[in-house]
Amino acid sequence: MEEKRNPRPVEESSKLPTITLTVLVGIIAALLFVGWQYLSDSSISDNELTNIGNDSLSVVGESSSLPEVKEEGESSDASEETTPTDAEEQTKTKEKQPEKTPTKTVDKSEKAAVSDLGKGEEISHTVQAGETFYGIANRYNLKWEALQKLNPNVEPNGIKVGVTKLKVKVRAVHTVGPGDVLRVVASKYGVSKELLMQANKKKKDFTERGEKLIIPLK
Repeated sequence: MEEKRNPRPVEESSKLPTITLTVLVGIIAALLFVGWQYLSDSSISDNELTNIGNDSLSVVGESSSLPEVKEEGESSDASEETTPTDAEEQTKTKEKQPEKTPTKTVDKSEKAAVSDLGKGEEISHTVQAGETFYGIANRYNLKWEALQKLNPNVEPNGIKVGVTKLKVKVRAVHTVGPGDVLRVVASKYGVSKELLMQANKKKKDFTERGEKLIIPLK
């Protein structure tokens, strides 16, 4: 009889080499990843350093173009302070120019003054309603001082309607004749038509034959 031999035990396949290989692959992969990260970081830092260098150069270049700041007390400031302004020059020019003596313009319608009282005729004027001492002087083209000299005993603010009679100096009293319109009469005595109408309290350019017209002093 053939002897029965015990079967050869089947050796279990060892898993150690597979695990070791896997660990090695993992380590290599980790090292590669770490190395790649390191290289990336170094390249970024190099770029930053390059940019910083360029910026610093541009700042230096700009600083060279800045205007120079003048120190206090330089001659340019002194020249500016001593230079007279335009306003000062104009003031000096005006001071040098001789002042012009104002010329008095003679107004033909000036009122007759006290010195003119020796001319013409003297009439009597009775104060009417609404009239004042100064208004009567204006009517006859007299200054109030001249009217006061003609009436020294009359108080200007004390005149009474229908009672107070004032002496008034006029150029003449004209009796209207044929063709004597106001313009013609005024031209004859050398006064304006307006003064003639004012002295006779006329509002219209109209006269009647035989009418007495008062010719005021001019």
